[in-house]
Amino acid sequence: MIRVIQLIVDNTSGVLSRISGLFSRRGYNIESITAGITSDPRFTRITIVTSGDEDILEQIEKQVAKLIDVRDIRVLKPGESVYRELVLFKVGVGADKRQSLVTICDVFRAKIVDITKDSIIIELTGDQPKINAFIEMLNDYKILEIARTGIAGLRRGSEGVVEIN
Repeated sequence: MIRVIQLIVDNTSGVLSRISGLFSRRGYNIESITAGITSDPRFTRITIVTSGDEDILEQIEKQVAKLIDVRDIRVLKPGESVYRELVLFKVGVGADKRQSLVTICDVFRAKIVDITKDSIIIELTGDQPKINAFIEMLNDYKILEIARTGIAGLRRGSEGVVEIN
C-alpha cells in the first residue's frame, strides 16, 4: 500500500537528514521525497511517498510525528488532494522521428526545453497516471535519461490549512 504523507517542519539545517535517517534506521522505504520552503520562511513542507502494510504506515506516521522539528503531519488522500510531479526526459531522436515526438508532447502538454541534432529534453508535469502514459508513448523512442522530482501535493479546499504561529 502506498501513502503520501505531508509534513510541516521547522526550516532548520539537518531536518531532512533527521527525517530520512528515521526511515533508514527503522527500515522503512521512501518512494519519493520532496521539500521546499512554505509561504512562511520559518517552515518547510516535506512530502513523502512511502509504502508498507497498514501497521507499518501507521508506525511511520507515529514515529515521524515524534520528531522535534515536525509541526504538523497529514496524510494526503487521493480523492481529497492534488498531486503533481515534474519529470525531465532526454530522448534520443533523429530528424526522421522528431515531428512525431513533438506531436506526442503536444497531446500531453509537455514542453520541449532543449533540442540538439540527436536528442530532445522534454519537461512534463502531471499526476502519476499521466506520467506513466507518457512513458508508455515514449517506448517507440530511445529514452536516454529520466530525472523525476517526486510528488508534491496539497489537500483540496481551504479547510484544514495549517497555520503555525
